Order: sequence, then C-alpha cells, then structure tokens
Amino acid sequence: MQDIALLLQDPAAWIALITLIIMEVVLGIDNLVFISILTNKLPEHQRESARRIGIGLALVMRLALLGTVAWIVQLTEPLFVLFNHGFSWKDLILIAGGLFLVWKATKEIHHSVDPVDKDGDFIASTANATMTAAIGQILLLDLVFSVDSIITAVGMTEHLPIMVVAVIVAVAVMLLAANPLAKFIEKNPTVVMLALGFLLMIGMTLIADGMGFHVPKGYIYAAMAFSGLVEVLNMFARRKKLSDKDKKSMH
Repeated sequence: MQDIALLLQDPAAWIALITLIIMEVVLGIDNLVFISILTNKLPEHQRESARRIGIGLALVMRLALLGTVAWIVQLTEPLFVLFNHGFSWKDLILIAGGLFLVWKATKEIHHSVDPVDKDGDFIASTANATMTAAIGQILLLDLVFSVDSIITAVGMTEHLPIMVVAVIVAVAVMLLAANPLAKFIEKNPTVVMLALGFLLMIGMTLIADGMGFHVPKGYIYAAMAFSGLVEVLNMFARRKKLSDKDKKSMH
C-alpha cells in the first residue's frame, strides 16, 4: 500500500499510466475488429454474451500474464537462430497468430465473395454453430495480442500497479466499444470487407514482426484511419444517391 501511495504522488507515474492506457487501447483495436467480425456470425441472441465472455476472459488472461512478468520478459530471449535472426517464444507466438489471422481473414473474404461455396470452411461453419467455438477463437487471438500488449507494458514501466490499471482500463474500453462497433459493421456490409482487409494487414504485420522486420504501428494505424475515412465518404455518397432517388420518385 505504501508503494501505491508513493506512486500516486509521483507525476512521472501518472504520465506513464496515461501513456500506457493510450497504448493499450490502441493495441486493443486489432483484437476488437476480429471479435466484432467473429461474433456477428453467431445467432443474434448469443452475440453480446460471446463478446462479453471473450473480452472478460481476455482481461483474466492479461492479469494472469502480468502475474508472471519475469517469465514474460524471458519470452524475448532467442531460442534459435535462423537466417541471421534469433527467434524467441514471442516471435513464434506472433508468427503463429499472424498466420491464423491471414488464414481466417482469407477464408472470410472467400465466404463473403462466394457465400454459396461453404465446402471446407470448417471455422466459419463451426462459428455459426456454437458460441464455444467463437470464444475459443477469440481467446486464441487474445493470447497473441495479450503477450504483445504485456511486453509493451513491461517495456514502458517497471511498476506492476501501473500495468494492472492500464490493462483494466483498456479492456473496459474494449468492452464498451465492442457492441457499437459490431452493430456498425453489421449494418454496413462494405465495412466487413474493409475490416477483413485490416485483419490481413495486421496478420502480415505480426508475421513480419516475428521474422524480425519491425513495421512501425503508426504506419499501420494511419493506413487503417485513411481507409476508414474513405469508406465513411463512400457511405455518405451512397446515402446521398439514395435520398436523391427517393426525392425523384416522390415527384
């Protein structure tokens, strides 16, 4: 308690907390896009529960990982060297997560373009069938993003209470934003394809990071923001055309 009281009186600790919360919220965007797309494939009465359970278990997972900070830091130590790059457990987790995202996004894009052809689309059919499968996939990606998130937190501050508060606030923001984002994606079908494109880009970024080619996150989020802005303008243009047609039909 005395350590926490000292932290509350330290301006540097507050700056570290605010910075870390912003970082954690931004890193959570990737996870939130995936959760929104996945849960929208469930029956409507199960969607909100799946989001809450998935994000709630993500919080438990991140807090559990924070309890093993010393072990998490060791995940960055090289296990073996290949192509002049030392691969660590963190690298392998990022590559596996990236490959899963690329595969999942590619399958979903194929399903969106050709919804009749469902042969072999095991994940899509399973996600449609059970909430358990959807939550399982959410947790799989939560693990990848959680490891990345916690290692980022460890790199920014050495104080565990600051990390815990930042993670709780970031997950609370995800919980609040999950339903509005999922409903927005559901009401705007063209946004689904854009979001799947984001998942492909995020997957490739995770693979590149795991292979030792660091892509600054700022570039990724700038590209996502620009694409999102273009899509918003397209949505306004489509609505304008529809309203003009309605006016003409009334006359």
